[in-house]
Amino acid sequence: MKYAFFLGCTVPVRNLNYELSARWVARELGLELVDLEDFQCCGFPLKSLNLLDSLVVAARNLALAEQAGLPVCTLCSACGGFLSEANSHLQHNHDLKSQVNDRLKVSGLEYKGTIQVKHFIRILYEEIGIERIRERITRPLYGFSFAPHYGCHYIKPARTAGGIDPVEDPKSLTELIEVTGAKALRYETLLDCCGGSVLGIKEDLANTLAGNKLSEVNRLGGNGLVLICPFCNVMFENQQKKIEKKLEQKLKVPVLYYSQLLGLALGTDPDTLGFKLNRIKDKEFLTGFERRD
Repeated sequence: MKYAFFLGCTVPVRNLNYELSARWVARELGLELVDLEDFQCCGFPLKSLNLLDSLVVAARNLALAEQAGLPVCTLCSACGGFLSEANSHLQHNHDLKSQVNDRLKVSGLEYKGTIQVKHFIRILYEEIGIERIRERITRPLYGFSFAPHYGCHYIKPARTAGGIDPVEDPKSLTELIEVTGAKALRYETLLDCCGGSVLGIKEDLANTLAGNKLSEVNRLGGNGLVLICPFCNVMFENQQKKIEKKLEQKLKVPVLYYSQLLGLALGTDPDTLGFKLNRIKDKEFLTGFERRD
């Protein structure tokens, strides 16, 4: 299976551990991720300012993938969500598609609407599959537990997200955590937003939203919060010290990417998966994991 690998803006700058672990897991499971040098921003940040401009930016990326004859794999849920949304808009609106292609002519590109966009986690769940992953597990994470965080853009809106999960009862990330041998925690704030969408304009509100989830996960114990989106990481990891001050409590909730968790279960070491780049360390988990050798 071969995909054009769309990193977006945030992953290469702030979340190299996500990229490192995803690339390793992909190679181990037979996924070929192809880097297209001319990929740029997905267009999502422009959406609230000018819809047409945002669609032009998205369509440029989609047209590049079409030229390469490859579907798109994203790591960022916001990138994946918006590229899928733009793809759907343009596939079903001929006038809008014509306007976008008029703008793309200057770059020598044409959007046709022939490829699909999938989040990396969706590829693992749908294309590789739980059973094939289970067969490859060599170091199961028995005795550890993690809280899944789905976020907003991975499963919503269902029409453009591909219907991978029921919006009110998602299961894919939970099942992917449990195939590693770890327990996936069930908790009340499972479906809550991380708060990242309002961070730039109402930081206090954003920290309140993230703090509600971090507080619950902290009370439940376990070995950390498992993410699939770099924007969610900004809230739960980068903002965690500020949230501690706001809540006047010590949190220290470790934050991991699912690809890091899966990489361990597939047999590689924490350094290969970028664990040194995690800002909040779970020494108890890593020490317990390494003692099993």
